[in-house]
Amino acid sequence: MTKSHLRGCILGTAVGDALGLPYEGVSPRRAQKMLGSLDRYRFFFRRGMVSDDTEHTCLVAQSLIATNFDLETLPQDFACRLRWWVLALPAGIGRATLRACLKLWIGYSPATSGVYSAGNGPAMRAAIIGAVIDDLEDLEMFTWEISRITHLDMKAALGAIAVALAAHHSRQPKPVDALKYLSQLKLIINRMSNQLQINFDAMTEEEHKLRKPEQIDSNRELNYLIQAAVVSVSIKESTQNFALGLGLKKGVTGYTYHTVPVAIHAWLSHPRDYRAAVMCVIECGGDADTTAAIVGGIVGCGVGEEGIPKEWLSKLWEWPRSVNWMRRLADQLADSKNHSKPMEPIKLNFIAVLLRNLFFLVIVILHGFRRLLPPY
Repeated sequence: MTKSHLRGCILGTAVGDALGLPYEGVSPRRAQKMLGSLDRYRFFFRRGMVSDDTEHTCLVAQSLIATNFDLETLPQDFACRLRWWVLALPAGIGRATLRACLKLWIGYSPATSGVYSAGNGPAMRAAIIGAVIDDLEDLEMFTWEISRITHLDMKAALGAIAVALAAHHSRQPKPVDALKYLSQLKLIINRMSNQLQINFDAMTEEEHKLRKPEQIDSNRELNYLIQAAVVSVSIKESTQNFALGLGLKKGVTGYTYHTVPVAIHAWLSHPRDYRAAVMCVIECGGDADTTAAIVGGIVGCGVGEEGIPKEWLSKLWEWPRSVNWMRRLADQLADSKNHSKPMEPIKLNFIAVLLRNLFFLVIVILHGFRRLLPPY
């Protein structure tokens, strides 16, 4: 793990997020008619802005720094950051994440705040874990702890683990080995499922209501989907055709078992080509900002900041979470790995974030009105 990997992961997430944002919720066919090609940002006067995908990635990085990678204190720290994050009125927040944040505010603990949802919220913030955590068992547990604060469905956690492991593989100096990735993912998922079965059997009746039994068997479905993605890449099928094969004609949905296999396919198709990987997943349509953020984080982890097109970085229009701020955060996260005690992560001014979010919301509303107009 180097500063280059972490910068690439965070900035790669941000650029993918900003590129995909105007295409969110639009079918591939209409996106081409209404927005045109992906040669530049199309959010606000050729400038890009980020959404919750990037913000959550930064929150995870701050929590890792603040807790010095301590698994016991990490959930509480991340939950505290989520409370303040939602108070700044972020636009486009997922329903499950919003409900979890509200539960945190009324006194629920991080262990009980999650809701039963298989959304892609945990997956969108997981790449940074794989970018910085070396041990695979630690990667598994850190991802699980970060996931369950908002999403209790086992599918959400497994999808996030698949993304974190992809980022872990992406940062290795050797060429990406898709079969090795698939093999390690199967081992992690099976081990995690076995442990959860043991935990489930020991739960009280009230705890059983929070975690439905069928989520213990979710590993088979994800194994099948990721294996299908690996086979599809091996025969050089495009990511768009792979998504169509999953029945996603109107775009990739926010269901994690739609989002993650398509994102993994885009990464394996272009493991060292940031531009191609991000563009091909946005062209699939649907939840384009999240899929592009995930792919951008994974591929960015491998190519570093140097592999991200400079014109996209220079026209990323963000404040106070600027490109330079994200660079500093990545560098601090790298430095924190060599410290034996927690560090104080760089902060953001809450009022500045609130004002930025209100401005962002206005632009999002204008985009919403634009979608009411032709071409259809």
